[in-house]
Amino acid sequence: MLAAMSTADLRSSSQATAASRDRGDACPGSLRLHAADDGALARVRLPGGVLTVRQAEALGAAARRLGDGALHLTSRGNVQLRGLGDGCGSELAALLDSAGLLPSPEHERVRNIVASPLSGIDGRGLTDVRPWLTALDAELCASGAARGLSGRFLFALDDGRGDVAGLGADVTVRAAEDGGASLTPGAVRVSPSDAPRAALVAAEAFLEAVAASSTQAWRIAELTVPDDVLARTVHRRLTDEGIAHRNTPIPTTHTDRPPLGAVGGAVSVHVPLGRLSARQWRELTDVADGELRLTPWRGVVVAVPDGTAGPLSRLSAAGLVTDPDSPWTRVGACIGRPGCAKSHADVRADATRALDAADAVSLPLYWSGCERRCGHPQGERIDVIATPGGGYRLSADPSHTSHLATALAAITS
Repeated sequence: MLAAMSTADLRSSSQATAASRDRGDACPGSLRLHAADDGALARVRLPGGVLTVRQAEALGAAARRLGDGALHLTSRGNVQLRGLGDGCGSELAALLDSAGLLPSPEHERVRNIVASPLSGIDGRGLTDVRPWLTALDAELCASGAARGLSGRFLFALDDGRGDVAGLGADVTVRAAEDGGASLTPGAVRVSPSDAPRAALVAAEAFLEAVAASSTQAWRIAELTVPDDVLARTVHRRLTDEGIAHRNTPIPTTHTDRPPLGAVGGAVSVHVPLGRLSARQWRELTDVADGELRLTPWRGVVVAVPDGTAGPLSRLSAAGLVTDPDSPWTRVGACIGRPGCAKSHADVRADATRALDAADAVSLPLYWSGCERRCGHPQGERIDVIATPGGGYRLSADPSHTSHLATALAAITS
């Protein structure tokens, strides 16, 4: 059965406000595993999505030795290992620690930082944000207060092109044309050298606002205090830290994800449904020249040593998407069955079966096994939500998506 509903009836989890947080933050990490139907799950935070080849090989080895062999990309450029066996936590922690992926056990769940994936590669950004990324991660791991952040709190470092600035992060630093950096919350301009420290100060201001409020909040959008109260707290704390700042309008222009194919001296690929098989991961590490960058759009940017044609052909042959017109770039999904007990359907299999329908609708599709819509990305899209009765419900009138409705009817009949 296929029912319709208006997009107004559905709100992204990232848009929720004044949420009730009357329990502890159970967001999984590398050391706090989550029990799923397909085994334990570990979420490995990778600030900026950046991995050395050695670290990538260590993650691949952990997936093969301890999990289901695959690496699952998240909408924050992190990696999840699934199908982990009972009692593997210590071995996994040792593997990650030896690869430099656990710089601070107390902070490993709060190292949520997205950064412009092509920064310093294609020449389009106003600055290379890699120094910001390294500095902010170090600041986070050195801050006792930062341990109070939830595993959902997000930082974004944008090189001025506006790609990650549109992802709804809690704290965003965006390079400005005058050489400075814009910071939100607070709507202030700071010097580029102060930008990483200012980002941490803004996060600590959020924690102060939470402590002063009557409700718990894990994200800034959940705060019940007025925006100007948080802004004043940010300004005061910046002043206390000796960080010069001034009020400034915050840019609102955004750009899309990195293009696919050859980009400067790198190649950019999309990963269908965010799942990388052991072979695909091995191909990526084999062609990489020292580093991989995982993107918040479930893609990978890989610097290559000599020409891009060979690596692109090799990665395409492994099933990674290099064609920007591929319908896979318009389709996402949660894990669904059999990995999640709450899911009403194997949404990934159904999304694959209905792939051709993605080209017949005007917006990207996101398939969810239940109303929670885990992993739902930012941006306007059509939600395809599995129902307990065995069908799907659309967040758009099927009269405007008739081809999609027909495909759904076919796979659920």
